[in-house]
Amino acid sequence: MSNVPAVTDATFDAEVLQSGTPVLVDIWATWCAPCRRTEPIIEELAAEHGDRIKFVKLDADANVETVTRYGVVSIPTFNLYSGGEVVKSLVGARTKKQFLDELAEYL
Repeated sequence: MSNVPAVTDATFDAEVLQSGTPVLVDIWATWCAPCRRTEPIIEELAAEHGDRIKFVKLDADANVETVTRYGVVSIPTFNLYSGGEVVKSLVGARTKKQFLDELAEYL
């Protein structure tokens, strides 16, 4: 079972923007090889740090409204939301250490 639930255009505002904790949104697509490579890393981070950051994934192909609203042009994109705003945006695959370094102030 996945540690990282999916959000959709319909649930995005409630699950992400209205969250009381920071939320890392993994914007991905099934055909994206770098997205598949980072999936196990995001799963590990969610298992280890899910008490401080909420981790969710958003299928870019199925949720065009949200992707367009946030100007996502490349995937994978990892947007960190806090207080309803994007506070950090990471584009492209990362190693676990790179994710930890980028997210350190929220962990």
